[in-house]
Order: sequence, then structure tokens, then C-alpha cells
Amino acid sequence: MPRSAQLDLSVSYAVPRRGLPSAASFRQWVEAALYGRVKRADLALRLVGDYEGRSLNRHYRGKDYATNVLSFPAELPPGVNLPVLGDIVICAPVVLKEARLQGKSPKAHFAHLTVHGTLHLLGFDHDDERDAEAMEALEREILAELGFEDPYAEDE
Repeated sequence: MPRSAQLDLSVSYAVPRRGLPSAASFRQWVEAALYGRVKRADLALRLVGDYEGRSLNRHYRGKDYATNVLSFPAELPPGVNLPVLGDIVICAPVVLKEARLQGKSPKAHFAHLTVHGTLHLLGFDHDDERDAEAMEALEREILAELGFEDPYAEDE
């Protein structure tokens, strides 16, 4: 898959990196989600533990538990035209636990949530059934191009 025209991605690990995807993998997944949608993008991706994940989810969404991924779209002042998309926070322990419980490879689940979070930064959402179906279809397409199976397929 071709790379995005220009991507400035900062990946930070607030948890031990052992068993987690590399920054290069996260870059590949973000680029795939951005491909054909934007020409320039600047965003940060942070991998956190349960405490920080729970704290952020409680503060910004009013939900007192750690969730798998949070997206924080940039809110630029009117007239400021920068390629800043925002921030993605992935709670590594939650993703690893979900992957295990769902019988998915951790790499595939991290890829899915990275694509999902990136699409949120681009304005995609799943607030209603129609939007959810469109976003899920796009995620399936992007992940298939990356060589991953359908993340929404039900186990038979």
C-alpha cells in the first residue's frame, strides 16, 4: 500500500513495550486509514496502562473504566489551517485482554483499533446504525488491504 503523502506521527509508550507492536506498525496502520483521505496529517498515538486509560475515559467521557481506544480530534481556532488531526490513546492492557477473550491476535486487534481511532480523527463515527455500518465497512476494507481478517466477523 502506498504511503500517505505526508504524515507526522508521534508514537509514545507509557507502558512496557514488550509484546506491543512497533512504532513502525502503528505508522503503517495510520497511513492505511489516512490513504486517499488527507494529503497531510499530524497526530500522536499514545499507549497507556489501565490507570491512565481509566482516568482519561472518566475525565472526557464520564465512564469510570479503562476502554480500548480514545480519539481526541484537534480543535483548532477558526482560520488556523494546520494538518493537525489530534490524538489517539490506546489502553494496551485492555486491548490485550480483549484480543485474548475474542480469540484474535493482539497485532490484529491493535491494527483494528488504530484504524478505528484514526477514522474517528477524520470525522467518522458510529453514533447511529447507518454511520456504524459505514464506518465498519471502511474498517473492514482498510484491514483487508493490510492483510487482516474482518474484525467484526462472528466466531462460528
